[in-house]
Amino acid sequence: MIILEDLTKRFGPKVLFEGVSMTFDPGKRYVLVGANGAGKSTLLKVIAGEEESDKGSVTIPSRLKVGVLKQDHFEYDAVRILDVVMMGNRALWAAMQEKETIFAGEMTDAAGMRLAELEGIVAEEDGYTADARAAELLEGLGIPTAQHEQRLDTLAGGYKLRVLLAQTLFAGADVLLLDEPTNHLDLDSIRWLEGYLTGDFRGTLLVVSHDRHFMNAIATHVADVDFQTVTLYTGDYTSFVEQKTTGKRQGEADIAQKKKRIAELKEFVARFGASANRSSQAQSRVKEIEKLEASMVVRRSSVVRPYVKFDIARPSGRDVLRANGLKKSFGAKRVFDGFDLNLMRGERLAVIGPSGIGKSTLLKMLVGEYTPDAGEVVWGHETSIGYFAQDHHESLEEGFTAYDWLRRFDENASIEQVRGVLGKLLFSGEAGLKKTETLSGGEAARLVLARLMLTRPNVMLLDEPTNHLDVESIDAVLQALVAYPGTVIVTSHDRHFVGALGTRVLELSERGPRLFNGTYEEFLSAHGTEYLRK
Repeated sequence: MIILEDLTKRFGPKVLFEGVSMTFDPGKRYVLVGANGAGKSTLLKVIAGEEESDKGSVTIPSRLKVGVLKQDHFEYDAVRILDVVMMGNRALWAAMQEKETIFAGEMTDAAGMRLAELEGIVAEEDGYTADARAAELLEGLGIPTAQHEQRLDTLAGGYKLRVLLAQTLFAGADVLLLDEPTNHLDLDSIRWLEGYLTGDFRGTLLVVSHDRHFMNAIATHVADVDFQTVTLYTGDYTSFVEQKTTGKRQGEADIAQKKKRIAELKEFVARFGASANRSSQAQSRVKEIEKLEASMVVRRSSVVRPYVKFDIARPSGRDVLRANGLKKSFGAKRVFDGFDLNLMRGERLAVIGPSGIGKSTLLKMLVGEYTPDAGEVVWGHETSIGYFAQDHHESLEEGFTAYDWLRRFDENASIEQVRGVLGKLLFSGEAGLKKTETLSGGEAARLVLARLMLTRPNVMLLDEPTNHLDVESIDAVLQALVAYPGTVIVTSHDRHFVGALGTRVLELSERGPRLFNGTYEEFLSAHGTEYLRK
């Protein structure tokens, strides 16, 4: 059980939430939702003890174990992957390490007694099955047994984060605090995680996520961080949207009724306020007006939808892309072996397949970040390329403000144009002066989208563009891409996004590439191979 009492948190003059009092109960799974910057991750950090609140308290009984998903994998780069996972249970790991130290030294009576104590800790923490349990978690999250003995730094960034997720789950926590756990997971891993959280885990779960399908699968409750407070709703994400929409309509109707009543009262006061016979009645109505006006004060919602519109500076030729005989290997792993692709103007190609199969590698070869071992990539006449990398935060050089970073990509653009684009992507006023290294994942993604809006390429390659974006931003990007007059190549694990966008599908699998001329729904009807979240 987690108890919040009068919890308040501000960033400078901005109030994230104020006077929040609520309880998160055992056995219930809470999804924290809200706009980027509303305070979801901050609330999670305050509950975890990683940040101080300005006021109020968080109470978690000391007997409960708390598991918090970390994001800093560099701390464990030199550690064996299996050990990284087992380090999630601090008591067990400390006992195992101390045992090794004792065995390496002189065996005295005191050492023997201490060993007996440590054996008790290991037994209590189920340490004799630790390797097997850690391996099972890694397998479930898509990291095969052959890699478990390797160092963490042998994995790509997304897979390192999977190991940290396995570490959090291994802790045997009574309370799990997970911030965006599905980032960098493929469909199979997400389904496994859904099963684990709804089946194996029986404690209190708090999750920040922007994945509506994942939220619907796991949530018993939704905690909405909005209007400078936190409001609890019972049910999954879809139920929450319906309840909040209904509540908003009811609130609007209530305000309309109050405004109508105030107008009637003011008319009476204006007519009879000076009359001695009606003086007391007029004063009574003045007091009623004051009460009604006071009850109409509402806090402003933090949900702000960005305005996304992709234009082109000039159209490309009819033939946009021709890739011939592409080959690419990393060591002994062959990713592509004679791959061909032709793309015409206006087509929107959805690249699908499991994680690690080569989707990002393909996009990097097409934009020139990777050189193919053989074959060639030929872009058509008048093509201009815009690229959204999956690791987009790494493409934001440090030391720039958001404004200065964006201005570099079109120095002929006026100050008003650059600020206008930033404003549409929610970097208004002081937000445009934020340093690139301080941006959140969602802010970094929106800044890269701002670059695409400013530079107006006629071809866009987007690698998992929905990662880190909130639901409102995802919908805005999707609508903008559907209306975009240029050519699109996109990778995504979001079925709704791919289904609404793609006019052709490129499936990458262990069997090799398969190109399908049709939508994702038509691809499913023809082949029945599901890769995306429903």
